[in-house]
Amino acid sequence: MEKLILDGHKLQWHQDRIKAWLAGERVAPITIDCALTRACTYKCVYCYGQLQDNDVKRMTKDVIFRFLDDAAEIGVKAISFVSDGESTCSPHLNDAILRGKSNGLDMALGTNGYLLRDDRLEDILPALTYLRFNISAGERNRYAEIHGCPPDYYDKVIETIRKSVAIKKRHSLSVTLGLQMVLLPEFADQIIPLAKLGRELGVDYLVIKHCSDDEHGSLGVNYAGYHDMVELLKESETYSTDSYQVSVKWSKVLSDGKRCYSRCYGPPLIMQFSGSGLVAPCGMLFNRKYEKYHIGNIAETSFKELWKSDRYWEVINLIASEKFDARTMCGSLCLQHKVNEFLWGLKRCETTLNNQPGAAPMHVNFI
Repeated sequence: MEKLILDGHKLQWHQDRIKAWLAGERVAPITIDCALTRACTYKCVYCYGQLQDNDVKRMTKDVIFRFLDDAAEIGVKAISFVSDGESTCSPHLNDAILRGKSNGLDMALGTNGYLLRDDRLEDILPALTYLRFNISAGERNRYAEIHGCPPDYYDKVIETIRKSVAIKKRHSLSVTLGLQMVLLPEFADQIIPLAKLGRELGVDYLVIKHCSDDEHGSLGVNYAGYHDMVELLKESETYSTDSYQVSVKWSKVLSDGKRCYSRCYGPPLIMQFSGSGLVAPCGMLFNRKYEKYHIGNIAETSFKELWKSDRYWEVINLIASEKFDARTMCGSLCLQHKVNEFLWGLKRCETTLNNQPGAAPMHVNFI
């Protein structure tokens, strides 16, 4: 299996969009992360969603389809159903995946997997670039504790993963199947069991990532504690094989939750929507207390109209200005973090575009 870029970005393969952005043009996002609902079946102990409360609108099938049509029309390349809600709670998930794919969009799904219908896997797996299961424990009882669910949810999810792997192999599908562990220092005992479980299940990868926190430290993430797990995390990566990749997001895990940049440049290229339909630059700003950064709602106004509006670009320009300091005014280690690092360096002439970046990596449109 070609190595996945799981701790970095893929902007070097989107130089036309980067150059247009540098020239001050109003560019469409390359990637949009969004959810189809704010509902969830779990109560994970690390959930950032509890900090993202905002006004919920009705995400109907028509609203979702209009958004996917707009995204394709304006030049968005990839949509991942990953945000502040569990999209399998929406009755429109499967149809949305197929609609996006038929529009020429690369589609992806991140899910806890409990409500993912096994009888629809044959339909949606061929339409997905990747399917990622969010699972932060390799043992049944610890899974229930960490994810705030009954232990038998673990059994269903593991069976769904097995069925997904079997379908991929049977039909020689290109979809990448992965696991994601959101790591807190108190989950150290689950690192190796999960690395072993991923290899046994036959998935393509396990990525071990940090836990984000807001600017007030509301979740109480002990970033210093990650440094005590370096050897354990290195050991987890030794379970990789030719067909299974275990990757730690080292640059974020060992960053102490700090940034090198003060301006937020990433959202024009990789934007995030709430499962409420709210359009805001990123998940860190979904909460209603950040209303000054809210652009609109796709349940009320089409995304194409919002993207063309002055309000959209007022917000984009505000967070890229001296009036906004990403180091103190929003949460840590956000979705746009690696993109922001690169664009910050590019703006300051500390980084350059590579005229010959080489062959495009896997999942190139999920930047």
